This record gives sequence, C-alpha cells and structure tokens, in this order.
Amino acid sequence: MRPLDPLSSIKTKLTVVIVASVAVTVAVHTLGIRAGVPLVLVGIASGALALLMIQFLARGMTSPLREMASAAQSMARGDYSRRVTASSRDEVGDLARAFNSMASELEQVERMRRDLIANVSHELRTPISALQAVLENLIDGVEEPDPVTFTTMHEQVRRLGRLVTQLLDLSRLESGAVPLQRVHFRLDDLLQQAVRESKLHSHNVHLSVRVNPADLAADGDPERVHQVVANLIENAVRHSPDDAEVLVSARGDLRLVTIEVEDEGPGIPQHEASRVFERFYRADAARSSTQGGTGLGLAIARWIVDLHGGQIRVESRQPSGCRMVVELPGIAAP
Repeated sequence: MRPLDPLSSIKTKLTVVIVASVAVTVAVHTLGIRAGVPLVLVGIASGALALLMIQFLARGMTSPLREMASAAQSMARGDYSRRVTASSRDEVGDLARAFNSMASELEQVERMRRDLIANVSHELRTPISALQAVLENLIDGVEEPDPVTFTTMHEQVRRLGRLVTQLLDLSRLESGAVPLQRVHFRLDDLLQQAVRESKLHSHNVHLSVRVNPADLAADGDPERVHQVVANLIENAVRHSPDDAEVLVSARGDLRLVTIEVEDEGPGIPQHEASRVFERFYRADAARSSTQGGTGLGLAIARWIVDLHGGQIRVESRQPSGCRMVVELPGIAAP
C-alpha cells in the first residue's frame, strides 16, 4: 500500500510525513493529558505512534528503491526479467520507470546475444560439416578427386569467408568504428561496376542498369554504397528463377537519390517486410540456407544506409518479385 503515490514530488511527500507525525504526536499528547494519563506514558505513546506513522508512510516511498536493489542483484546473476513497481509520480517513480526501461533493453540485448551465438554456430557448422564430409570421403577413397568435388569445397570455403567478413563488418558498423569517407560520386559508374562484378557469378540471370538522369550523383561513401548495392543484387540474383531479369536503377535530383533493385522472384510477404533487415533473419529460411545466404547482408545494408542518413525498405512488385528501395542524400541535400 502506497498512500503517497499520487503526490508528484518527494519534497511534498516528506512534508506530509513530517506534518502527519507531528499531528499524531500532538493529538495523542492532548488526548492523554485530558484523560489524566501520566505525562511519561503520554510521551512514550505519542512517540511510538508517530514512529509507526512515519514507518507506514516512508515504507511506500522507499519500496521502489528496495525493489530496484533486489532487481539489480538479479541482473548481476543474469536474470533480466525482473521489473519494479512504478506507480509513484515523484522522482523515485521516474527512476523506477527508467530502471524498467533499462531492464527491458538489457533483456532484449541478452536475447539478441544468445540468438547471435546460436545463429553463428549454425552458420559455421553447416559449411564446416560439408567440408569435413567431403574430405573424409576423399581420404577414405570413397570419392575420387575431381573438379566438381573441389568446386563444392571451394564454395563452402567462400561461404565461410563471406560469413566471417560480414560478421566483422556488422560488428564495426554497430560499434561506430567505420567512419564514412563522404564525397560526391556518380551513380551510373557505381551501379555499372556492381553489376559487372555480379555477372561473374550469375550467368543464369540477366542484369541491367538504368540511371535517370545519366549524370545523377549522390553524397556519401561510394565504397559503402557499393557494398549496399552489391548485397541487394546478390539477394535478387539468388531468389530469381533462371533467365529472369534483375533491374538496377537510380533516379532523383540534387536533394534525394533513389536506388532500386527489382527481381522476378517469389517476393517477400508483407508481414515479413520489416524483419528482413534483422540479423540472420530469412524470409525463406530453407531456400536461402541451401543457396548460401547468411542472413547478414540486409542487416549490413541497413546500417550503412542509416549512417548516410537515408532509408531502405522493401516493396512488392507486380505481378511477382521484390523491389528493394534505398534513398540517399543528393549532392545538394541540406
């Protein structure tokens, strides 16, 4: 029970406690004198009742602090589920609400940490297990060394290297250890280079570039923007059927530049559109896993775009497919 919770200031609460204790002391003293009770007994009784009144009122004021101390001890042991009662409107109540908010964030971070460890372990185990199986077969003579076997092993090694590189990139981006080297750069050159690189590994998909106007330029770090575009193209190619077309386009003006990567794949369901930028999240887990996706590319892309002060989102494409949209500042953006 906290009778002083409606009061909005701890100073007001202390004033009420003092006034209440004095009032109880005076009332008991007056009643005792009128009843003829010895003065010593009156003093003892009034003092005891005043202390009880103070204890009753002060307990409600300090209980959130005791709860926070207990919850902090639980957090030190790894339990982030504890919350404290935050019904008070004074400074202690504000502190309790801030404590609950901090506890929620810590709980979320701890859950993300566990998910990250589990996902990284899974992603590392898959190619390592494949490599181990192939090498054991080669050593035991079950399989003969041939180009197909070595190509498979090489793909698994590339997948491991890509995962490690993306994990390092994501770690540096989240820690703010990647300063942007902002310059004015032309979109046509950057997109053409990204497409040329992608064509080396995507012979069954047609890639094209469209930029309007032809001399469109943006303000940012071209190396990091290239990384974003390369990730988007890689995802588009991976989820496109054979002989499909992936269109990489850019349009805009001096204030805002929009880059789009469109594919003819199965698309992303609307209810999953906001989650595809989470680490290790896959809209089609089974398909992405078999095709070598790590679930980190879009998370890295989002961090890079955020650092540029831009936006990235998913849109559906008719009759089928997906459109990834990136908005970046133009060369005359404020």
